[in-house]
Amino acid sequence: MKKLLISTALMATFVLSGCATTGGNTNAGNTMGTASEIGMNVFKAAIDNQCRSQIENQNAWRIASVAMTDAQEEAVKGRVCGCVSEQAPQQVTLIELGNAAIDPQYRTQLVTRVVAKSLQSCYTSIVK
Repeated sequence: MKKLLISTALMATFVLSGCATTGGNTNAGNTMGTASEIGMNVFKAAIDNQCRSQIENQNAWRIASVAMTDAQEEAVKGRVCGCVSEQAPQQVTLIELGNAAIDPQYRTQLVTRVVAKSLQSCYTSIVK
């Protein structure tokens, strides 16, 4: 129950932060916007890290990487995982982000799910 209450409060904070900046020069609005951006950047970084660890388990990657140099492999990983990281915010809700901020186990599951959803489509679109 406490987690649900905290999660709801966190969500409300993120939602209201968009209303807090109405053209005036308020530090509270800027702080909330910054906190929201930091949270999303942390989420994207977690997605990128998970992507890089999962990409090597893909059969398509194993086959394609045989003909690549280390620099080429890193460049492709960067492009694929960049794509996955950019798609991530579109695949999660504010509730999920709030829960991920509170519960490390949930965060791990959410990141794994988002990467699994996007990895193959991003890899296919970039390697073509």
